[in-house]
Amino acid sequence: MKALVLAPFAPESLDRLRKRMDVIYEPWTETERLWDPAELAVRLANEAIEAVVVELDFLFDEVFDDPSPLRFIGLCRTATNQVDIDAAAARGVVVANTPGRNANAVAEMTIGLAFALARRIPTAHAYVSSGSWEDPLTPYTKLRGVELAGKTLGVVGLGVIGKKVARLGHALGMQVMGYDPFATAPKYVAIAPLEELLSNSNVVTLHVPETPGTIGMIGANQLALMQSTSYLINTASATLVDEAALVAALKSKSIAGAALDVYETHPVVPNNPLLNLDNVVLTPHIGGATAETIERYSQMITRDLLRFVGQGK
Repeated sequence: MKALVLAPFAPESLDRLRKRMDVIYEPWTETERLWDPAELAVRLANEAIEAVVVELDFLFDEVFDDPSPLRFIGLCRTATNQVDIDAAAARGVVVANTPGRNANAVAEMTIGLAFALARRIPTAHAYVSSGSWEDPLTPYTKLRGVELAGKTLGVVGLGVIGKKVARLGHALGMQVMGYDPFATAPKYVAIAPLEELLSNSNVVTLHVPETPGTIGMIGANQLALMQSTSYLINTASATLVDEAALVAALKSKSIAGAALDVYETHPVVPNNPLLNLDNVVLTPHIGGATAETIERYSQMITRDLLRFVGQGK
């Protein structure tokens, strides 16, 4: 089998594949290129590539047209919307994805953002690094924060990531509330309606997929239920939150702050009003960006690909 790996891949997993097949390794992190789907289709056909592994590239219907030799797609993500699943199924092409590959990374990032908000860590760093720290007393009042222990963590969505966040919050001594009409909850999570969760949580964190039912689920009415001392964290999808309503709530201080890792555009446009607020923590969509995430999905795809060719266990 001939395989093309366009995703960054762990060396150990790459070596395992190379012992079993011809592997062309061109990760986007090195080439700094994302393939046009039509051009990728031509390449797969011309080079008789039977397996392709992607993270950011898209595989549309033209990839599956004759004379495509493609038999296997490894998608280093949880969602499968980068692949035309119907076209793949029609041609008998197996699609393997990697659910949960970044769950631990995103969960840890979420708790890190909660600490950043509660203890004002980014502001404190800027205060020192900018030379504004001129006396030993002012920071004790100007940068005084709150502790997470004893506070209530509201987890919206109790999938793999949400449950990990709940467990970490519980370990910190937080009371944990959860909202998810489809999932079961650990015994230390008090299930509640969304409105009750928003009203009673000191930190609200979103961990639901983007669906027609979740788009805009946090709007002006929902933000108005939150306490003036509470924080909102979104590492899931920008579509879950009405950005204009969030900006208004942050400007009016009807909520204490927000931390965001997802936005309507990537990167954020220069005139985005979020950039001018002093009660937000903004990170560039790096919730799942860890070395362990790469190792985890590399192992998952390698296992599935070797199993597909009948050589794995």
